Amino acid sequence: MRTVVKNGSVLDTTSMTFDNHTVVIEDGMIVAVGEEPAGTPDTTIDAAGQYVLPGLIDGHAHFRLASFDFRAMVRWSEVEYGIVMADLARSTVERGFTTIRDLGGDVTGLMCAIRSGITPGPRIVRAGLMLTQTGGHGDTDGRDRDVPSCACSLRSDHFSIIADGVEAVRKSCRHLLRDGSDFLKIHVSGGVASPSDPLDSIQYTPEEISAAVTEASHRGTYVTCHGYTPDAIQMAVAAGVGCVEHGNLIDTATADAMTAAGTTLVPTLVTYKAMNEFGAAMGLPKANLDKNAIIYESGLSSLEIARDAGVTLGFGTDLIGESQTMQNQELAIRSEVQSAEEILRSMWEVNAKLCRLEGQIGVIAPGAHGDVVLSTVNPLEDLTAFADYETALTQVVQGGRVTVDRS
Repeated sequence: MRTVVKNGSVLDTTSMTFDNHTVVIEDGMIVAVGEEPAGTPDTTIDAAGQYVLPGLIDGHAHFRLASFDFRAMVRWSEVEYGIVMADLARSTVERGFTTIRDLGGDVTGLMCAIRSGITPGPRIVRAGLMLTQTGGHGDTDGRDRDVPSCACSLRSDHFSIIADGVEAVRKSCRHLLRDGSDFLKIHVSGGVASPSDPLDSIQYTPEEISAAVTEASHRGTYVTCHGYTPDAIQMAVAAGVGCVEHGNLIDTATADAMTAAGTTLVPTLVTYKAMNEFGAAMGLPKANLDKNAIIYESGLSSLEIARDAGVTLGFGTDLIGESQTMQNQELAIRSEVQSAEEILRSMWEVNAKLCRLEGQIGVIAPGAHGDVVLSTVNPLEDLTAFADYETALTQVVQGGRVTVDRS
């Protein structure tokens, strides 16, 4: 199947400049950018007057966290999960995101459904189940439990593996990598949505983190961590994690340590806005809303600290269920602190590296996946308008097929 996109201003994400080119996609891959080769296309898209951009990439998403109604969600059957997750996946592509990096939860069935064409959805690069200590951010079971009979006892659900101690962490990592995790995610500090851990709690030890880093490196991949506080993040960076998610309470010393170690930071500012707006209505307890207020207020200042220290910044959203409709708003929020070019490089360049798909996503070039979005708005000139996807994005092309057409 050949798809030709012609007459549009095509973005070169290396130079961040536009040029009028024809883009040719065959069998899902871009084969030419420039003049149209001989042959009759199956689909021709006239992009005159529009900007032709790579498919968007969300570097921190969660399909398994499919609703703010946590009490109801933990009682769902897999059929219920499947229906809701399929709807979230379809909506993600409608917003222009053709690749996402899923940061925790079982999405194996969803990935199979997308690959087989049962449901539309983005390309998913996954962490699989999150690793957490007992009482950590990923310990989502609020029920009372009997004291385990041995220290090596593991528990798991659709979201996490609860593993305490070096050997338990090592075993869990090997299991996840065997089952197809593209990278590993651990929790090193408290979180907003979890019920029993203070924000300033430090989770895991350097030895446990190092075990995860070793296992990931032996499989040619990396560990990322959920972390807010300086002490927790510095512990993780010293132990060798390759990436930190969130980082809202970061200070200059921690940012400098990340820069020196080459550790990437993926801010996720829109999720705290979403929890501020959706949380109470969806039944989020006051204790969680209070924690969110602290993190929400520190978002932009933490981004400035990291930027000024030269930390490599990715682009993520971390939105839960119903709030995923706000996904594109992360672009507008970050434009209060960063230039449009900086933000777009975070999304297309840094995220592609985090997904280990350099040259395959985030670029319009031969050899890349045929994922492009057409926009009436130049994102380099007006990123806030570009974030209004229903108005700005006229078409989404995924693997050479038009999956969204608002033209």
